[in-house]
Amino acid sequence: MNLFAEYQKGLVYADFLARYANDNQKRRWQEVFEQVTLTEAQTALLSSFTREMPVLCLAGAWCGDCINQCPIFERFAEKTPCLKVRYLDRDDHPQVQRELQINGGNRVPVVVFFSEDGFETARYGERTLSQYRKMVRDQVGAMCPTGINNPADPLIAQVTQDWLNEFERVQWLLRLSPRLRQKHGD
Repeated sequence: MNLFAEYQKGLVYADFLARYANDNQKRRWQEVFEQVTLTEAQTALLSSFTREMPVLCLAGAWCGDCINQCPIFERFAEKTPCLKVRYLDRDDHPQVQRELQINGGNRVPVVVFFSEDGFETARYGERTLSQYRKMVRDQVGAMCPTGINNPADPLIAQVTQDWLNEFERVQWLLRLSPRLRQKHGD
C-alpha cells in the first residue's frame, strides 16, 4: 500500500474535527489542545526544523487516546511550517487501518512520517512510553523505578515530550539523509 498517497487524501486538523467529531468530542479535543504547552526549549527545537515532514495520523475523533495526543501534533505544527500533519479517520479508511495495525489490532492514533518526496521514514503509535508507564503502574502494580519518568510532571507534559522526541528523531533522520542533503546542497 502506498501510504503517502493515503496521506495526500488526509484532512488538516480543523477539517478532520469538523467532519468526524460531534460537539462533545470537539470540546474535549479543544480542552486538551489548551492544556498542551511547550517550553521555550521545545519551541526553539521545533523552530529549528528545516526539512519538510509530511505526517499521516490515523485517528478517530471518538478515541480517548486520540483526544489526548493529536492536539499535541497540532501544537507542534503551530511552531514550525515544516510539519504537514494530515488526519485520516480509521473507520473510513479500513485498508489503512489494516496496514497500520499494532500487535494484531486496530489502534489509534498511529503516525507515519514521510520525507518531503514521499518515502516513509518512521511509524509511531498508539501510546507513548510515559502513558504505558502510567498504565502499568495503575493496572499491574508497582514497578521498578527507572528514574527516567518524573511522576511529578503532569502526564500531558510527559506525553508531549515523548512525541516531541519522535518528531525530533525523524527530523534529524531527514536532515542527515545523504539523499536529501545532496538534493538541498547542505
